[in-house]
Amino acid sequence: MVTRKSLWILFGTLVISAWILGFPIQAGAETMNFKVYNWVTKRETVPVADVEGHALGLTVRNAYFIFENGEVATSISVGTHDYINGKGPFMQYVTLTFQDRSTIIIKSQGTVGTPVAGTPTVGGYTGSEIIKGTGRFEGIKGSLTLKVKYLPAEKWEAGPKGYGEGTITFTPPPK
Repeated sequence: MVTRKSLWILFGTLVISAWILGFPIQAGAETMNFKVYNWVTKRETVPVADVEGHALGLTVRNAYFIFENGEVATSISVGTHDYINGKGPFMQYVTLTFQDRSTIIIKSQGTVGTPVAGTPTVGGYTGSEIIKGTGRFEGIKGSLTLKVKYLPAEKWEAGPKGYGEGTITFTPPPK
């Protein structure tokens, strides 16, 4: 018959083993910190008649990502939004293309805050997932965090310019 003491020893051994074995998985994660500068290249919005200022839309943005290690990537993002007076949720797919033509494709969603006259609008991601990588990023898994400030759009611009910084946290692809 198993005693209580034996069960506690078994349980303690399992907890310690899980804690120790968990570290190699976490140690495999890497980060890429970056600054980003983006602008709207296309925007289509359609008003919704339920409340004043409600609109659904499609936006295409281009950007430069400048990483801490000096690497630069261009990006194109295609996203949808559901805004009321400039505030609300969005969902987008972002394709980062590096100089060697390797890519990282990220699906993300988030919210954009209410614009205040004369100040940047703040936006950020509430969830993101790397859904694909090519070239040296084939098989990559991970996520992205980002905080962006948007400047008011000029009359000739399709939408506001943005600048911000963030981090891609990933597990490198298997070799």
